This record gives sequence, C-alpha cells and structure tokens, in this order.
Amino acid sequence: MLHYVDTRQGTNNSHSYSHGNALPYTTVPFGMNHYVVQTSNENSWFFNPHHRIFQGIRVSHQPSPWMGDFANFLMTPVAGSRIKGDIFSYQSSYRPEEAIFQPHYLKVKQQRYNITTELTAAERGGQLQINYQTNEQAGFILNATAGTSWYHLEGSTVTGFINNFSGCSDENFGLYFTMTFDYKIDLANTGYFEKDEFVQATDANGLGQHFILRFLDAEQSQVHANFSTSYISIEQAELNFKRENQLNFAEMKDAAAERWNHYLGKIRVTHTNPEYVKTFYTCLYRMFLFPQKFYELDARNQPIHYNTTAKAVANGVLYTNNGFWDTYKTVYPLYSLIAPVEYQEMLEGYLNSYKEAGYLPKWLSPDERGLMPGTLIDAVIADAAVKGILTQEKMEQFLTAMLKAATQQSDNPHYGRQGTLDYLKYGYVTTKHHESVNHTQDYAYSDFCISQVANLLGKTDIAANYRQSALNYRTIFDSESGFMRGKDAAGKFRSPFNQFDWGLDYTEGSAWQNSFAVYQDFQGLINEYGSAEAFFKKITDLCNTPPHFDVLGYGFEIHEMSEMAGVDFGQVAISNQPSFHIPYLFNYVGEPASSQVVLKQMMTRLFNSGFDGYPGDEDNGSMAGWYVFSSMGFYPVTPGSGEYVRGIPLFDTVEIDLANGKTVKVTTENNNPQSNFVADFKLNQHPYKKLFITHKDLLAGAEMSVQLGLAPVHQDYAAEELPFSIQK
Repeated sequence: MLHYVDTRQGTNNSHSYSHGNALPYTTVPFGMNHYVVQTSNENSWFFNPHHRIFQGIRVSHQPSPWMGDFANFLMTPVAGSRIKGDIFSYQSSYRPEEAIFQPHYLKVKQQRYNITTELTAAERGGQLQINYQTNEQAGFILNATAGTSWYHLEGSTVTGFINNFSGCSDENFGLYFTMTFDYKIDLANTGYFEKDEFVQATDANGLGQHFILRFLDAEQSQVHANFSTSYISIEQAELNFKRENQLNFAEMKDAAAERWNHYLGKIRVTHTNPEYVKTFYTCLYRMFLFPQKFYELDARNQPIHYNTTAKAVANGVLYTNNGFWDTYKTVYPLYSLIAPVEYQEMLEGYLNSYKEAGYLPKWLSPDERGLMPGTLIDAVIADAAVKGILTQEKMEQFLTAMLKAATQQSDNPHYGRQGTLDYLKYGYVTTKHHESVNHTQDYAYSDFCISQVANLLGKTDIAANYRQSALNYRTIFDSESGFMRGKDAAGKFRSPFNQFDWGLDYTEGSAWQNSFAVYQDFQGLINEYGSAEAFFKKITDLCNTPPHFDVLGYGFEIHEMSEMAGVDFGQVAISNQPSFHIPYLFNYVGEPASSQVVLKQMMTRLFNSGFDGYPGDEDNGSMAGWYVFSSMGFYPVTPGSGEYVRGIPLFDTVEIDLANGKTVKVTTENNNPQSNFVADFKLNQHPYKKLFITHKDLLAGAEMSVQLGLAPVHQDYAAEELPFSIQK
C-alpha cells in the first residue's frame, strides 16, 4: 500500500488559504521526529510543493502551522566554499517532479551542487545517504534557525542541543542529538561564520547558529550520516543510537517500510478509479503521524520522558502533538478498530500528563497549549471505555480526572474547562467567555462521556447526574431562530443576532456550523425543533443556503471562511471540524438518502491525492480520518456511544483486519458515479434496516453488502432503527 502514498498531499498552502496545511513528513508511525524538506524559511509555512528551492531537510515537530514548530533544526549537504552562515547563501534549486516523497523514504537532488540526498527514518532518529557527484569539497551544515544551540565535534561524530520555539513550561527545553559520519572530517575547514568571517572550530554555540562540517576526500563519494535524538540528554541520544541505528541504510529503509505497511495493510480497498485508492491510502498514512512519541527507553528498557512541568525526567510513557478538539472525532475511533494496543498506551501517556499537570490535556505541543473549546479528551476516554479498551483501574483514574475538570476551575486558563463555574451555576457558559456556545455544547457532550464511564464502573448516581447535565445544550437553544445562541448571566440571548456572523460566541464558524454539536442527543435536539420535519427542513436549509459569512467576531476574513466559500457546499463547512458530522444528520430523522448524496459529492469532489488534496486544514489526521471512515461507508458521529452511523461506501470492496483477528468486509454493487443512493443493505447476508452499526457488530466480523441506486429509497424507521440519542 505504501507505493500509493505521496506525502505531499494537501501541502499547497498559504496563511490565507488551506488545502490541508499539511507537511510531507517522512518518519515511522508515531515517530518522535518528522523529517521535512524545507523550501522556505517563512515561519510555519516552510514547505510548498511548487517551490523549486531546497534549503535542507528539517527535523520537525510541527503538528500544525497555527501551532508552530519546536526543537527543530536543518540538515543541508553542500559542496565548495562559496557559502556563508545564512540559508540563502547555500540553498539550491531542486526538481520537485523528480524528487521522491514517501512516508519511509525521501530523495532529493540539489542541482547547484549535483548532490543527491536520501533519508530514511527510525523511531527517534534516521539515516542520510548522500551522493556527492562534485569536484568541490563535500560539506554538511547543521542549522538551528531560531533559538540557541550548541555543537561539539569529536572525530567523525557531532553532538549537539537545539533550544528554540516550543511554547512549553520549560524555557530551556530542547532536543539533543548525536550524528556520526562514515568519512573523516576536515578540521581545518570546519566551523562557523561570525558575520562574514569564517571561524575554524570544533565547538559552536549561540543564537540561530550554523555549524559547517567539511569532509576529507569525499568528492564523487557516498557519505552516510546516522543520527539519533533525545529530549532528555546526550547520553540518552547515544543510547537511542545504539539501539535503533545499527542497520545499514537499505535495512533501515526496509524496516521503516514494514512499519508503515503494518498499518496501511490493515485496510484494503478496491475501485476502478485508481485515484480514489491513492487518496484513501494517502489519507490513511496521515492518521498514523500523530500523536508523536515523547518517551524514550532507559538503560533498563523502561519508558521515561522529560516532564516539562517539573523540568525533570520522569518515568512512564508520554505522547505529544495532538489536539483533541480535532482528533476525538475520527482518529481515535479508527485506532479502536485496528490499533487498540497503541490506543491503550496513548491513554496511559495522557494519564501521566494529568498526573504531572493536574488536568487532562486538551492540546499538547509539547505540553499543554490550552487551545480550542471543550475538554474533548473525555470522548477519547469514553470511547475506549465502552469498547473495552480500558481496564477498570484505568477507568477509575480517568473518571477522577474527568470529574476534576468538570467541577474545578483552574487558575491557569490553559487547563481544564473555561467558564466552569458559570456552567455549573447556569447550565451554560455565559457570553463573558469567548466561544461560549461551543463550550456549552462540548461540556454537555463531555458530561455524557463522564456518565458513560461512571455507568461502566457501577457508579449509578454519578452516571445519572451527568446524563442529566448532558442535556444542558437545551439552555442555549433559541426555538425562534432554530440556532444555539450566546446567553448572558441574566438569561438573555446576545442581540442583535445575525446567523452569518462568525466568531464571538462561535468557534471558527457561525450559528450554522456550530448549532448542531449535540452528538449525545440528536433526538432531544429534534424535540426542541418541535418535529422531525422541522429539523429536516433546518439541515436541508443548512445545505442549500449559499456560503455567506460576516466577519463580526474576527474583524477580518479568516481562512476557514475563504475555504467554505471556495468549495461552495452551502453552509456545510466541511473544511473544518464543527461540520464533520453534519452530512450524517439526515439519518436521525430517517432520511438517509440526503446524507448519502451529500457525502458522495463531498468525497468525490473535495478530496484527492494531490497537493490541493483537502478542502481545509488536515489537523493531526482528523480530516483524513473523515475521508477514511466516510469512504468505507460508516462514521463515528458519537464517540462514547459504541455506534457508527451509516453513510454510503465509495469503494467496490473494503476489508478491515481488526486487532482481534476478525475481518470487516464491505462489498458495493452498482458502484458508479451516477448512483448516489443506497438501494439495498445487508449485514451478514440478512436485510438490515438500522441506520447505524455497532462496534460490537464489527468486532464479531461483519460482512456488509451494499447496492447503490440512481434514485433515493424512502421508508419509515422506528426509533430503535435510528442512531444513538439519550432521548430515544
């Protein structure tokens, strides 16, 4: 499956418009580092697939351009003496069309120097294979583009430390590395530039420092550079090197490929259109990049990590670079099917994060950044709990942590819920808090998640209390407009009200995108509208209303506005997470045909395997996960419920190898572009009418047979045939 993936999918971006805001990462699944070609040193947008300049291969930890990079440095092969201590002086042109960008392997030829560089990756390091087809002296530059760094050369080994932007609790946090070359270093021509003067040296340190190495007699030769990194110490980096970097280049490349194929091969899809298959596997690749491992193994092979809060080394696993507001919807539900062991370990890491910071994480990079509404790790926990992935002991610990966030307001706004005291007092977050509508809905959903975990533990009083507060979304529903609206402490809706105003009480959208985050109780929301017919009309209007927007809460046009207008799918801003579930809502009123046609149009028109592959930000695998699930024909609208809502399969066949050894099969007949509707559905060869599939159904080994049709099929559905709601 690896041969389908070009990592440059969704990488043609700018600050003002996103086709994914992705980077072409070469690494191993969940690897501690990512390796990226740098084509421009323009802050977070340092790669563009149309640029023809190669500045080096960046060791990166950037989960999103909006978050920024940390502990990063640049590795650049060079030749000759006509360089200085700045990137511009030694960058080179390259031909993107000739380069190879794969998950496990990167290959670039620098035209200026006639140097071909290949890279492959291990867990915490990697190897460079550099072919110097030049008559000028071969060299290699290490560059910390920002922050402080130090380098020390001894023999043919460089050790160093990079401390640059991280936004974490420890201002001295950074990355240690050790790098060994298989050619002797020319000490007389190794050093750094101080202004325009070259200084011969075996040690260097400073702000934004370059360290320039040159080799003896490496012209027309192949040089190998093996390197490993650590967040803990040079000694730990050297230990990581001994464990992970003893293979030759071809062996490491094969090992990295095998690790990728382990995950990519768990799902097999077929279609007569190879572009759909390529898009699927490229999306699937992106779901195993984040979160990244933030732990290492000590001399006794026990996991340890750097605790940025205590500024000390601690025991246990830890993961970073993950925003739960994005990933709870799609990434972790996929792990529950095909990577539950990894899921367990990640949760163990998040529990360690709680123990160290005092609150469960919301957005880690490398530690808590406090971004986005809600505490949606609660959904990740509840989903694992109802699917049997968590032990009772871990559920007990997580329930304590979830309850703390639900009842205690942190003095640090980065941690826990914002507006907790208001929510407890009024049943909603008041308008004195930014994005109050989203906070209120997300807290109600988190309360449902708490109730699910408490129920599994037999804590019936807690379960009942939080199942009741999970209905708090009703406190901000305006029956007159049919939208969720911000409300002050006196119980008055914010006025005047404009349905197209973005921001203020809403997150990266207007009332249209942000009034339907009632994952736990859509039947209850339907009741608020007064009837299924009224709700059906509202979401139909949502799809058919032109993509108008006003910039009230921001004062300018943000990129999500531009993307919604650009794709022209009404007010369904599938370019951003609040809209991911909206196409599936027709199922809740027994009108699945409307979901099916919208979903098929989105999958076939808005996603591809190319540089413009996504309709908006692909955040940590979340949008890729929307495509992966939707194209298989079912989607986890409500993590924590144990259900998946049916949609429409894109592929002729899908086979999923589950972690328990069972297989899920989806076979689709009459699968052509003009067939936008499900005409017939069978589960395990029996007619199946329910508009959802349970996780239990899948784990038993499910066979779904789907026949598509040209015209929609309308029928009546009983309450038990509709997807999960508290009030059914």
